[in-house]
Amino acid sequence: MAKAFTLGLYEKSMPSQLEWKEKLLCAKEAGFDFVEISIDETEEKLKRLDMTQEERLKLVRLMAETGVPIRTMCLSGHRKYPLGSSDPEVCARGMEIMEKAIRLADDLGIRIIQLAGYDVYYEESTFETKKRFLKNLKKAAEIAEKYGVLLGFETMENEFMNTVEKAMKYVTLVGSPYLNVYPDIGNITNAAKTYQTDVLEDLTLGKGHIVAMHLKETVPGKFREIPFGTGHVDFEGAAEAAWKLGVRKFVTEFWYTGNPAWKDDLRNAHDMFTEILKRQDNE
Repeated sequence: MAKAFTLGLYEKSMPSQLEWKEKLLCAKEAGFDFVEISIDETEEKLKRLDMTQEERLKLVRLMAETGVPIRTMCLSGHRKYPLGSSDPEVCARGMEIMEKAIRLADDLGIRIIQLAGYDVYYEESTFETKKRFLKNLKKAAEIAEKYGVLLGFETMENEFMNTVEKAMKYVTLVGSPYLNVYPDIGNITNAAKTYQTDVLEDLTLGKGHIVAMHLKETVPGKFREIPFGTGHVDFEGAAEAAWKLGVRKFVTEFWYTGNPAWKDDLRNAHDMFTEILKRQDNE
């Protein structure tokens, strides 16, 4: 019988110079079910939103050829072009990125877009930026509804949306079945440490609205490039809680940092989390 979950690999866990075919084959070799594409704030990644129809078809054919699809998108390009920006041009660019990302997801067969959970990043958050963020979120949800692509907030590293509870505020205000939460367990673990709260209780506040989960290691105050098993995230407890909430799609989020044995890192991450998730399936 097929396993009850799918485990994805974050694109940035592999060297950036690899072609897509190589990335998909590396994910397959390590045992992953799919890859999460990154659309970050760099112009190189943002250009992906303007791929020609032939380039999109070529990528779809590569997925079929390798047997490894791209099924989720980490859309962090809004860090530079946030939906709540006080600059009308930046805000307009943010909405353009949003619509293009949804269209790209539709063309490639991507099911879930992970949205950056902040109104602004490089400017001060105000009452007005929050109002603008909510207004544009409603527009984004309408576009997602049209294409049938799910949006899920990433719980971030800053105060604006570093918990599931804070993400659920905007999910409730927008009220669309296409806007949900895609939490980063590492980030919400750090937030729980800061606020002296229960991370699993916070996760439960997203009940019925968690579409997937980022499996990422952190230590207090640090949010990136922490090797699995060297931080303070309780992955076993998080997996158990997420499973009870109906979460069946997970992505291992970690980064290639120049380690020549990076392929071993992929396999180790796959094996570690496959074992953890299989235990949930067997209970």
